[in-house]
Amino acid sequence: MNRQLRDRTRRDDIDFGEVSSSLGFLLRLAQVKVFESFFASLAHLGLRPGEFTVLWVIGLNPGVPQGVIARRLQIKPAHMTKLVQRAVDAQLVERCVPDDDRRSVHLRLSSAGERFVAETKPAFLDVIAAENTHLDDEEFATLIRLLRKFNGME
Repeated sequence: MNRQLRDRTRRDDIDFGEVSSSLGFLLRLAQVKVFESFFASLAHLGLRPGEFTVLWVIGLNPGVPQGVIARRLQIKPAHMTKLVQRAVDAQLVERCVPDDDRRSVHLRLSSAGERFVAETKPAFLDVIAAENTHLDDEEFATLIRLLRKFNGME
């Protein structure tokens, strides 16, 4: 019996059972794989994928309310506040409070933030292009289309 157990622990192939059909499980494994690629390529920037995504979205939507970004990216408000504060401290993002709604915080990239996103964009797009390692182009396009649909982006 110990030999069987020992032989099994040396193999890389394991049985996942029904969990191998779980969307959450498969998305989590895919997320880890994609994040490893991000960190391998962009670790020198000291950014996490979510942080760069927020900068990217702010750059594409200047003046957007912080809460809208948090809701659309499904970031908890407290986490979003900390993330934005780090970006403000790094002088990448500016907060604006409109006169007609003092409770709202609108965000835009600072000029340094615009430069940072522009300079980082090619490396970021290279990471995105490298995400497809095991699918042909048609399969990958279908996966992206279905995930966009699943996430309410279509």
